[in-house]
Amino acid sequence: MNPILDEILEIPARANDVLNSSIELLPLHVPYLGMGSSYFAPLAFKYMGLPIFPELASEYVYYLSKGKKSPLAVILSQSGRSSEALWCRDLFDQYVAVSNYTDSDLCTAPNVAHVLPILAGEEHYSSSKTYVNTLVALFKGFGFLPEASVALIAYKFDHYRELGEQLANDVFAVLNQHEIHGMYVTGSGPNIATAHEAALILCESTKLNFHGLPMAQYDHGPKETAKNSIVIQILAKGEAYERTKRLSDMIAKAGAHVFTVEALEPIGSPSDENFSILHNIIPFNFMAYFLAEKLNIGETFVVGGKVTEAN
Repeated sequence: MNPILDEILEIPARANDVLNSSIELLPLHVPYLGMGSSYFAPLAFKYMGLPIFPELASEYVYYLSKGKKSPLAVILSQSGRSSEALWCRDLFDQYVAVSNYTDSDLCTAPNVAHVLPILAGEEHYSSSKTYVNTLVALFKGFGFLPEASVALIAYKFDHYRELGEQLANDVFAVLNQHEIHGMYVTGSGPNIATAHEAALILCESTKLNFHGLPMAQYDHGPKETAKNSIVIQILAKGEAYERTKRLSDMIAKAGAHVFTVEALEPIGSPSDENFSILHNIIPFNFMAYFLAEKLNIGETFVVGGKVTEAN
């Protein structure tokens, strides 16, 4: 079996691993710093209304820290080796380290308050297991109860695979039949993070330029590019649900090729929309794999490696 697909197929089991682990409560009112997927995961919780401050680790170092040391932060890095995450260590008296590798430089610094292992196992391709496990770990760390939603991942996993393969087929057909000038993934609330993560893994896997952005931000201008574009709208029952559906109708009439991803089943309290982030991302992992296969893309990381180590 393809090793990329192997990693995706491990998502349900690895999600259960972190679900069944012991996790300390995470601090509020502090920065949550990461890059890529490690930035998107806490961003989802900001849009659930939690009082945390997700920031790109790079921009925190370059522009926000102002050379001052702060008391506490949470720093996230799948590998524990990302340069920008490591740069942030000395900016705090203490920090919580969130990583897949508890022996990494991020997790073993003298000022680590405690380590939150995400238990995703080895991962060499796009962040499939890592992203879902980081979300589950954060749910638990913020006092949510994700058990029912994690159980539903396994129950609906074959459906998510079928949906992802169908999306890949549909998008591939559009790319072969039309000259497409833009590809977007949009979401609202917590699923803004899903849109960013989906676009990231699609870019890495397919080498095509997908843009992830909030649905409302797309409505404020980029919708003018609708004709001959591809727009994948992430739906979840929440405040922006009806607006998203109306926007889909509008841009489809303007010439966009519109697709939707939506977790339809009840997935727990306190908000279905909150827990939908665990489910809405999984079809995109399969879509990225199958679309890359159709495009004959052989490698995930060509220009750089999975771990970004900047100078």
